[in-house]
Amino acid sequence: MATDEPNVSIGDVSHSTFAIGSHARAESHHGTAPQRDEAAEELLKAVRELRADLARVRSSEQTAALDAALAETEDEITRTGQAAPTRRERLRELLTDSQALLSVLASAGAVAGLLGM
Repeated sequence: MATDEPNVSIGDVSHSTFAIGSHARAESHHGTAPQRDEAAEELLKAVRELRADLARVRSSEQTAALDAALAETEDEITRTGQAAPTRRERLRELLTDSQALLSVLASAGAVAGLLGM
């Protein structure tokens, strides 16, 4: 008995990204990681160190805002290989507002130095 159903054949799908259905969404995570220059690597390392140090101090509105901006910077460098100038400027502003924190945490000073402060 023959049916009027369409035939679908899927071959080798390795290294492919596709989605099926009216609300499907495909997202690819394979490939090579973005290349980072030495300055981006240094900033990423300093951002991670400062985030670790912030976890050890009493949380305030300032430290929470700084941690959020650092997390966004870390994510951006990891995804794109660099931190955009606007992201760097935002960090400069937050670090300027946290001068007391800079004197306590050496890691904050390292990030500030890499941002040209």
